[in-house]
Amino acid sequence: MHVSIETLIDRFPDLRIAVVVAGDLSILETASPALADEIAAIEAKATARFADVGMGDIPGVADWRRAYRAFGIKKTSYRCSVERLIRKTLRDGALARINPFVDAYNAVSLKHVFPLGADDLDNIAGDICFRQSQEGDTFYALGQAPAENDPPKPGEVVYADDEKVLCRRWNWYQDARSPVTTSTTRAVVTIQSLGSGDLAAAVDDLERLIRDHFAAQTGTTILSIDEPMATLPI
Repeated sequence: MHVSIETLIDRFPDLRIAVVVAGDLSILETASPALADEIAAIEAKATARFADVGMGDIPGVADWRRAYRAFGIKKTSYRCSVERLIRKTLRDGALARINPFVDAYNAVSLKHVFPLGADDLDNIAGDICFRQSQEGDTFYALGQAPAENDPPKPGEVVYADDEKVLCRRWNWYQDARSPVTTSTTRAVVTIQSLGSGDLAAAVDDLERLIRDHFAAQTGTTILSIDEPMATLPI
């Protein structure tokens, strides 16, 4: 299985994406006390860190606002995933709880201010890539009913496999056909950077959480202008 950013890198030369593959996952319904405590600590630090800061002044948010404008997204209702996590934490004091794996990578996203997303590898078809939308792309928004195809707009940046869009507007909203659940045993997680922040530290935190709390093995590939396509370590 290959992963690629080849068609985007000329327009976004600072783009770097860490692709973390996790195998032999064991995802319980409830987070362990240690994981729950670490997530709560990250939420508390984020609340203090961002309480008096404008969203547009957070470098990791500003990067993505510029990128969204660059591919035609002007509505303020469409914000990257990490901006939405920060807003949620400031509003409610905590992230939403989905399942322990999702909660863990959301905490890494919040801590390092990178958009993260994950998919069940057994529901991925062929190769994966970040690219512009294409005619025939399909998208069914996760958690929305009734399930209706809502394909991306022309020119929109998407994350996709060979059969479907996995996430619309780059990292705005996930498709319903490949989320990580408690039944997932293999997952692929992307950590997405446009220049700001410490990508290596985010990878280290994510891999540690996966190993320590989900009894899994991990392998990581970094995509960049120097290596825009790679084979996944699966």
